[in-house]
Amino acid sequence: MTTAESRGRTAGPVVRTAAGAVRGRREDGLAVFRGIPFAQPPVGEARFAAPRPVRAWEGTREAYAFGPPPPQEMGIQGRTRVLDVPLGDDWLTVNVWTPEADPAARRPVMVWVYGGAYKVGHSGSPGYDAQHIARDGDLVVVTFNHRVGTEGFALVEGAPANRGLLDQVAALEWVRDNIAAFGGDPDRVTVFGESAGAGSIAALLAMPRAAGLFRRAIAQSVPGTYFSEELARDIATALAAEAGLRPTAADLATVDPRRLTDAGQALGTKMLQYQDRWGQVAPTMTPFSPVVDGEVLPTTPWRALAAGAGRDIELIAGHNREEFRLFLVLGGLLGKITDEQATAALRLFAPGPDGERAYRAAFPDATPDELYERVQSDWLFRMPSLHLAEAQVAGGGRAFGYELTWPAPGSGGVFGACHGLDIPLLFRTFGADLGNLLFAGVEPSPEAEALSSRLRTSWTAFARTGDPGWPAYDTERRLVQILDARPEVTTYPEEESRRMWEGYEFPALPLLA
Repeated sequence: MTTAESRGRTAGPVVRTAAGAVRGRREDGLAVFRGIPFAQPPVGEARFAAPRPVRAWEGTREAYAFGPPPPQEMGIQGRTRVLDVPLGDDWLTVNVWTPEADPAARRPVMVWVYGGAYKVGHSGSPGYDAQHIARDGDLVVVTFNHRVGTEGFALVEGAPANRGLLDQVAALEWVRDNIAAFGGDPDRVTVFGESAGAGSIAALLAMPRAAGLFRRAIAQSVPGTYFSEELARDIATALAAEAGLRPTAADLATVDPRRLTDAGQALGTKMLQYQDRWGQVAPTMTPFSPVVDGEVLPTTPWRALAAGAGRDIELIAGHNREEFRLFLVLGGLLGKITDEQATAALRLFAPGPDGERAYRAAFPDATPDELYERVQSDWLFRMPSLHLAEAQVAGGGRAFGYELTWPAPGSGGVFGACHGLDIPLLFRTFGADLGNLLFAGVEPSPEAEALSSRLRTSWTAFARTGDPGWPAYDTERRLVQILDARPEVTTYPEEESRRMWEGYEFPALPLLA
């Protein structure tokens, strides 16, 4: 660590967890603990198993560095644009930012669940530096690693389903059992996450094993993709075939976990070949999602919430206005979508047999680009998020909705209010990870700083009191918070889309053939 990196960091307090003592650092007014194990390394005999309780240690463990990332398809880009985290098998670790490691403090706790299409992610990514949330909100923030990709979500014989979700439950159990020693209140835990992290939170709301582990939830851009068992097994068969193996835990465990990621990456590039079998999943190039297996995840989140599963949990669920724009830009497709491509997307993703006609009628002046982007924004993120809030209300619970409409300023503004923009705004990490892209070439303006602060204020107020500062959502007024330079509370703004998707039930995606 250089002198500049260590400035503001001193040896911090020692906290005794259930497994042993850990020493953190003091960093700019916070006590920060990194890389604390919450479960055994899931390798060897523990490979493809549910997380196992962490083994106790003697003495005091230095909690100065993030634990290694779980195996995944793509490298993790840190500030140095190289893998700036340690390698190793101890993937299942937590990190804590706290104003005061004092059991008497009893501050609210926020637990972040990262996204990444269920195939990438690491709690040590610079974009998830939680110092501003902890400091501005005067609360405790926890981040953690969970298994992704084949290790976490492939449905294989001889292994429990949804191991990544089971890791999340184990991390929340660690919070329940240990967070008081860090100054947190285990009875005031809020989970928050974006994209696959929000999809994970939606699943946790439906999981009996997660009951009682958190009191509030914030789901940012919930993806609508949950797999049926039949689809998940078919995908796992194709995945294993890429490695020349059968889809069993015994076979897959013969391959080093860091090499097995090659099979997932290879399959992702070929998924369009399976569209006749996998339907809407094929164009996503993401062969992983939570599986509605009837045990770990008994049913889809929308059905569970409508039946009252989240009645005692307060929920924020919302999305960004131009969600799919990010993927158009990154794929070099912006301004290049043909009418034939727009038609194919409408026929595949729009709801009901008349979905294409309904979209063209609702948006008669839309270009092929706009139709292509709109239907995929709706199907993948916007309508799943709205429907999650509506299901929560239908089940007797309390929900709040929002839409982020402020456009990212980087690269001439081409990204709009795209998927993932809320992350650098919330964490105030404009120069890290997605922030590098969405704020490229510009310094954060006073407007960006103000919106960033407003997001943290709303999220932390919700964690503290259950009130983010705007009215709860109901199906009569449909009021939501617009997050922009000039925030306002208004009727849900995507009314045309809402009407087209009204009554649609996001099912567990089926195997078609």
